[in-house]
Amino acid sequence: MAATDGASAQRTNSIEAEGLVKEFRKGPRAVDGIDLVVEPGEIYGFLGPNGAGKSTTVHILTTLLPPTAGTARVGGYDVLHEGPRVRTIIGAALQEAALDPFLSGRDHVRLQGALHGMSRRERKARGNELLARVGLTHAADRRVRTYSGGMKRRLDLALALVHRPTILFLDEPTTGLDPQSRNALWVEVGRLAKEDGVTIFLTTQYLEEADVLADRVGIIDRGRIVAEGTPSSLKAEIGRPTLQILPADPGEAPAIARTLERFGEPVEGAPGCLAVRLDREADLTDVVRGLDADGLRVEHLELDAPSLDDVFLAKTGHRLEGAAEGDSAAAEEQQPVRA
Repeated sequence: MAATDGASAQRTNSIEAEGLVKEFRKGPRAVDGIDLVVEPGEIYGFLGPNGAGKSTTVHILTTLLPPTAGTARVGGYDVLHEGPRVRTIIGAALQEAALDPFLSGRDHVRLQGALHGMSRRERKARGNELLARVGLTHAADRRVRTYSGGMKRRLDLALALVHRPTILFLDEPTTGLDPQSRNALWVEVGRLAKEDGVTIFLTTQYLEEADVLADRVGIIDRGRIVAEGTPSSLKAEIGRPTLQILPADPGEAPAIARTLERFGEPVEGAPGCLAVRLDREADLTDVVRGLDADGLRVEHLELDAPSLDDVFLAKTGHRLEGAAEGDSAAAEEQQPVRA
């Protein structure tokens, strides 16, 4: 019996989808046959550009949208036929926080507790605990209209946690936040998974965020999952560094491109740069000698180890829009380390 109970407990923390499709009237398939399994206690990073189908998938898994085809189970419950049961075990912080600007942060958490049937004493204790956890104790009695964007995101996370969900959906929770606010949310998300055993489904368009937080990553593009695995295994799959070159004379760019083609596969580079994913047998010395032999001058060259950006490029043929800006800002802050 103990083994059966253990298996049941594990199942209630998992997310499963098979052949999941969502097709809107007069539009393309926003979700086009997704299969995925998120294990209990795992942080699963759902990575992709705007319009790839991330939010639509979250809306289906949180029972806000019915699927056109396929099945999905969250916590062991079918999202289409057992929606009320699903909603009792999940928390969700979606892109648009439903906050009342005239209520205080404390009002919000106590109201949320009341909606979940908590007693007045429990609402007060849980509210104080969560406000402290997300760093809003000092602003708990201020109206939300005075909150910054980061404070609103943290309050929204607290509201999603009021009823102690075992599964948490975070839909691009750090979009538009400054590096300090983003890092604070990263720390809390990591703590929830590590210490509380919460299963977390995190959608993001920030490569750095997925790399730091996620146990596994699913890359979605045009409604389909094109790659899945741990960040390290996905990067190892690419396995080859990328060389970026800024020509000293822009007029020599075509000639430099032809030289680079001898050493690997041309890929999209930074603005003004030429880039090539080096063949396994090629190295930087070979390229420099080749450029010298052809009489070509470069202003700057940079060799980059494989990254999730390279994985995304290899799997989709294009880079993740806006990722570089977000990752650059995120890298300014110290990254949390998960054991």
